[in-house]
Order: sequence, then C-alpha cells, then structure tokens
Amino acid sequence: MPYEAVIGLEVHVQIKTCSKMFARVAAGYGQPENTLTDPVVLALPGVLPVMNKEAIDKVIQAGLMLGCTIAPVCKWDRKNYFYPDSPKNYQISQYDQPICLGGFVEIELPGPSRNVMGEHKKIPLTRIHLEEDVGKLSHGVHDSLIDYNRAGTPLMEIVSEPALHGADEAFAYLTALKTVMIYGGISDCDMEKGQLRCDANVSIRPAGSTKLGTKVELKNLNSISFVRDGIDHEIKRQIAVIEGGGTIVQETRDYDGQTGASQSLRSKEMAHDYRYFPDPDLMPVKVDEDWKARLRAPLPELPFDKQRRFMEKYRLPYTITAVLVRDRELSDYFEAAARLCDKPQAAGNWITNDLLRDLASSRQSLADSRVRPAHIAGLVKLVEGGAISSNIAKEVFVEMFATGEMPEALVERKGLKQSTDTNELEEWADAAMAANPKSVADFKAGNDKAINAMKGFMMKQSKGKANPRLVDEILRRKLAG
Repeated sequence: MPYEAVIGLEVHVQIKTCSKMFARVAAGYGQPENTLTDPVVLALPGVLPVMNKEAIDKVIQAGLMLGCTIAPVCKWDRKNYFYPDSPKNYQISQYDQPICLGGFVEIELPGPSRNVMGEHKKIPLTRIHLEEDVGKLSHGVHDSLIDYNRAGTPLMEIVSEPALHGADEAFAYLTALKTVMIYGGISDCDMEKGQLRCDANVSIRPAGSTKLGTKVELKNLNSISFVRDGIDHEIKRQIAVIEGGGTIVQETRDYDGQTGASQSLRSKEMAHDYRYFPDPDLMPVKVDEDWKARLRAPLPELPFDKQRRFMEKYRLPYTITAVLVRDRELSDYFEAAARLCDKPQAAGNWITNDLLRDLASSRQSLADSRVRPAHIAGLVKLVEGGAISSNIAKEVFVEMFATGEMPEALVERKGLKQSTDTNELEEWADAAMAANPKSVADFKAGNDKAINAMKGFMMKQSKGKANPRLVDEILRRKLAG
C-alpha cells in the first residue's frame, strides 16, 4: 500500500535583542557559564518580570513578513513543567491568545536540474507565539551540568499546519524561513548556537486518505540537513512498523544525525499536561494599527519577491538570481553595481562567479572585500566599451581583488587597453595567415572554425590586447580577398 507522509514543524527562533525577554540582563552567546543571569532569570523570591518591547516588535515584524494576522490583543501564560533547565519550574509563553495567527512560508522545491526553478508552494502557518527560552543541559558520563545563560532569551515558536508531505519540503521550508528571518534582522538563525531549533511532527496515512495518522515528534534536529534526514528516517520507520503489523505510538523520539537512528524518549505530552493558566504578573498586550504601520515601514522586500523582480526587471537568469537573493547584503551589492554600469547581467556574472569564488578562497566576507560595487561597474564598462578583452578583465579582477585599486587605474597603469591600431592589426593578420597556411586553406574550403587558429596567433602576438572584434573583421576581409 502506498503511504503519504504528513508533517508539521515547530520552529523555535531566538530573537536578536540586547537583553532577555523579561529581564534587563544581556542576551548573548559564548560567555562563561551562568554569567548572563540575574534574580529574574534565576526566579529568586520577590522578583517580577518586565516585558522586552524590542522582542515584541520583532515578532510582529516576523508575522508581517509571513503574512500573519497580528492579534489586536495577546496575553501571557505559564506553561508548567518541572525540569532542571527551567529555574522557575514554568515557562512564560502564550497559549490561547498568541501574537500572530495564520500566515504562510513560501518555499521552492528542487527543480529538474540546478539550473531550473522548481515548484513554489505556500505552506500555511497555524501561529507564531512569543516566549522565553530555557537553559542548556550538558550531560556527561558522571554528572549533568546546567548553564542558565540562554534562559530567558526571547524566543518565538513558529508552528506550521500539517501541510508538508516529505523531507525535501521540510528542508525547503526551513531554508526559506531562515532566509526571511535573517533578511528582516529578526535573528541570525545560527543553528550551531541554538538560535534556530526545530521539532518535527511526523505521521503517515494511506495515499488518498484525509484522516491524520498518529504523530511522532522528533527532537534534537540540530541542522537543516538533519531535519531532512530525520524525517526521511521516521517515515520509513513508521511504514515498516505498519507493514510489520504494529501500531504507531504517539511519542517523542530523539534523532541522532551522526548514526541516522532514533530512539524513544517519552510519551508525547498533551496541552493539558502543562496546566496552562494566565500569568498574573504580566498584562495583556494591545497592538493597534499605528504600531503595526511603524513596524511595517522598514521591512525589506522578501527573498522570492526580490528574485522574481530581478528576473523580470534585469532579465537575469534563474541561476544568478538564486545565488544573489540568498543574502540580502549581496543582493543590495548587486543592485548598486547594476545601477552604476547599467549592465545588470554582466555585473551579476562577475559577482556570482568571480567575486564569490575569491571571497570563499580567501575566507573573507563581502563586508571585508576591497572590491566594492563601483569596482564591478568600472570593470563591466571597460569590457563592454571595448577598452579591454574578457581575458584581460580576468587578470584585472585578480589584482583589483588583492589591492582594491580601481580597474580603470589598473588598466591605465599597466598599459592593458586593447589595441585598435588597424595598421598594427593588419600586420599581425598577414603574419597569422603566413604562419597558418593549412588553416587558411581550410577556411577557404568552408571550415569557418579554421579562423580560430589565426585569431589565436594574433592575440598571442598582441599579448591579449588586440580588439577581438577588429581581429575577426580584418582576418575575414583578408581571407575573402
């Protein structure tokens, strides 16, 4: 029997703020253990939480970018559980009145090849709610240690509808969501630092059925690739259980990305197990239209919207736009270069091929690079205007990248301008024909490609500075004579 997977993702994104959600202490990563704490984080007697408005602002902005309805009123609830990573023995969260409702994440599925755009889908969201993060447990052979530096950090949970139907869709969903969050400055989404974490609820059902199967939650999916691998493993495991005559148990399983195996952790909790109730120390939050308008104004263009615009406005191929829009800074860099040279396709090629290659090999970021948009634009103008050949331009780029010298100055200083002296070109053409009698005969016999040997001779004679268009014209005129 063929089966269909049904997947819902719960993605936790740490919000980039200076301080924690309900305390003044700094939020951060990489500090000595238990130094980013204060009486509120540690839940000492008599302390009271105070809301971080910046965190609320950024969740609203995330909701606006994802097409959510921003609730006019949201409130805070206590999610009760007893575990060492929660110093209060409850987590301040949002239950029945979250800050964002609905919305969607646009994804792109793999195309038939890397050079072709794949199918786009909109994956509906259930909600986004704001809460505080918990501490980090480290388990050793003989003991377990707790670091509360992460506790209290603003955290939003983005819950999708059970609308994903495969590991590739989940991979595309997380990739797109991460890009949007980074674009909007909501989070850096570094999974190694725990800034983006994902739990996957996976079930299977007979193909064509509309009834949901029993779901299993996968935990500890600490990279986007592990999310894809873990879901793929869980789908196969559930099919094997059903086909072996067993039944799926609702549970939480731990997936080990290194071994590709999972194991049962505990039976799955239900909402009533957490005994939610309104937090008595925090007032509800009312979000009016003016507040939303202020937050909407600075929001960036979304990545896929930008990609569609680049393809339509600049006539860029999919392969170039797919690279440019992954990074907001890179796409802005491209537009600056395109404006300066009015040759967007040429600028896009230099940026996505040569610039990114050399940045990667030198381990530099775009911000560190000496090559700015004006350098790219200048180089494009030199090539398009016929001042230098494409081959010479490659040499110019290498030196420009190393020194930051403007391409026009480099070409002038090194005497690299293409030769357009027709007398000199005529002499080189005569020499090329004399040195390649067989090529001359082959060309006159109808083999058009035979001219290339003579062109190569002329370019070698000129040390790459002969104008290729004039070389071709002069040779063809002489060969026709």
